[in-house]
Formats: sequence, C-alpha cells, structure tokens
Amino acid sequence: MEPPAITRHRRPFLAPLWLILVAGVVVAGVAWAFYLSATTTVVFLVRPVEKDPGSIDDPPVSPEGEERAQRLARMFGRTAGAGGIDAIYESDERRAQQTAAPLTQQSHRAPVVFKAAEARSVAGRALHEHRGGAVLIIASGAALSQIGQELTGAALPPASPDEPDLIYVISVPSVGHANVVRFRF
Repeated sequence: MEPPAITRHRRPFLAPLWLILVAGVVVAGVAWAFYLSATTTVVFLVRPVEKDPGSIDDPPVSPEGEERAQRLARMFGRTAGAGGIDAIYESDERRAQQTAAPLTQQSHRAPVVFKAAEARSVAGRALHEHRGGAVLIIASGAALSQIGQELTGAALPPASPDEPDLIYVISVPSVGHANVVRFRF
C-alpha cells in the first residue's frame, strides 16, 4: 500500500479582497439610494393681513390688508414650474381665508381649512402629504407659533405687531435640521 500523497489545499488568496470590494459596492449603492431619496420640504408660514379696526371677534381685512393679499397672490400664484406652491393651508379665521382668497383664485387650488386647535397636526400633515414640495400655511397667533415649533423643534423668532407682512420660510430636509428664514413682503 502506498502512503497517502501529500495534498495541499489551496487557499484563495484574493477572496478577502473580493469580499471587501463587494461590501464597498453594496455600501455605495445604499448610500446612493439614500441620497436620491432625500428631499426638502419648504413651508411658508404667513400671518393673516391687517384687520379692519372694530369690536367684533373675527373682523374682516382692511384695505391695506386686501392690497397685501394681492401681493401674496402675485408672489405665489404661479401654478407650474419654479416658484409655485403645492398646497395652501389656512386657518378657519375670516382674515386667514380672506388673505388666501386671491391666491386660491389665481392658482386654482382649493385650500385646506383647519381649526387653530389642530395646528400641530397640520404641520405633520403638510410634511407628510407634500414631501419635497412647497406649502403655504396662513395662520395667526398661537397656531402659527405651534406650527413653527412643530416644524423646527424650537420656538420661532417673535414678530412684533408692526410686522404684519412677515413670512417665515422653513426648509425641512428629510435628513438633518430645519432652517428658518424670515422676510417681509
């Protein structure tokens, strides 16, 4: 009987390198898919325009307020392309609805009307339903503050009473922190 032959088992020399390369390609593919799915939703928070002085609880807008509502419609009234908005949310106050009226007529969009008590849920709804788009929300007082805090995680910079034409622009990325810019229109 012959002694057993010496058998050598060859170890694959390049196997660890191939495994590292395959893992790198998989990680790069996942990162690329994550990058492509990342979006930023832009929310414009607007206070209702000036009210007519009076003693009623829900007063109509003043003539200056009507002019400012028309200016808002010119700013956001484009329906297609850059500069257009995807949705209009307005509180159930008369001034908020009168502020949005010229814009809704020009853009042919039906506004979503909400109660001031539902402000926090409106912020989440706007982000969920219009991911990656632009949303205009018209609300006043505590509702505006609650929406801003829900979107940013912090209190909005306060507005003084002599700034009725203030717009907060909040960009909410799907990854990262929200940014707030405010300007007057």
